Amino acid sequence: MTDISPFSVANAQPLDSRKFVDPKHTANGEKRASVTMNGLDTLWINTGTLCNLACKNCYIESSPTNDALVYITLAEVEAFLDEIAANDLPTREIAFTGGEPFMNKDMMAILQECLSRGFSVLILTNAMRPMRRFESELLALDGRERLTFRVSLDHFTQSTHEAERGPDSWDKALDGIDWLSTNGFKIAVAGRQLSGESEVQARAGYRALFTANGWAIAVDDPAQLMLFPEMDAQADIAEITDACWSILDVDPANIMCASSRMVVKRKGEAAPRVAACTLLPYDKAFDMGATLEEASRAVALNHPHCARFCVLGGASCSA
Repeated sequence: MTDISPFSVANAQPLDSRKFVDPKHTANGEKRASVTMNGLDTLWINTGTLCNLACKNCYIESSPTNDALVYITLAEVEAFLDEIAANDLPTREIAFTGGEPFMNKDMMAILQECLSRGFSVLILTNAMRPMRRFESELLALDGRERLTFRVSLDHFTQSTHEAERGPDSWDKALDGIDWLSTNGFKIAVAGRQLSGESEVQARAGYRALFTANGWAIAVDDPAQLMLFPEMDAQADIAEITDACWSILDVDPANIMCASSRMVVKRKGEAAPRVAACTLLPYDKAFDMGATLEEASRAVALNHPHCARFCVLGGASCSA
């Protein structure tokens, strides 16, 4: 197998080194766009970067050996849930990503705690062996009607999915989705588009796959089938200025960092921190503080991911 992801940005020019340097101004001296937070709708929690897979192009570099983000504990999650309650924040959803969340030994207790407090819960998973170890515990969750599993299925074909995720990952993922479907869990799928593949073509391919397997996943609902644009921080991309909002007809209130934050626990740090979004857990420029209150300030769009994924790509990790 090649070491190049099938989803790599095609014919990309290298990123201009003058770009994404100054948080206030672009390389051309224009005022850089920023996003004001309008309320914490979704709190993302990274459970740790360890994963049972090592995908070709994982934005967070998850693998069986990468513990750059260490496992978060139940007590650490509870502290943020307590802050939400104490400050009466308008948080609707707690969402979990990794790594593979089900590799964290506290995951089931964390899920139950969030459900018990009345939140909707979203968990991103590859639906493989780490999740399947907890079948009986998942079935026993109180409030599981508010739980959604978003399963990573990178393409609607086995060959492309396994070119990204490795051999023998396709059948195991499909079997995991089958188990979730058979047991009445809410399921969404996170996929990608190949270069040159239109959204219409991609959704048609997934529709055929879902229909053949009898999965009740609404292909045309972007919350149930999310097709993410590829991220490559080394590929050139336009910077986003204040003027871009009207030029692109994009409302900054719809950008992910207007309504969400992500808790991370970096290796070597004494306590979890709050990052601006799910895409930038390592960049200290996007470290917003130790508490949700500290993290409520505006975010300067000073990274290629802000442009390619969120503004120009129109994507969001939240439903």
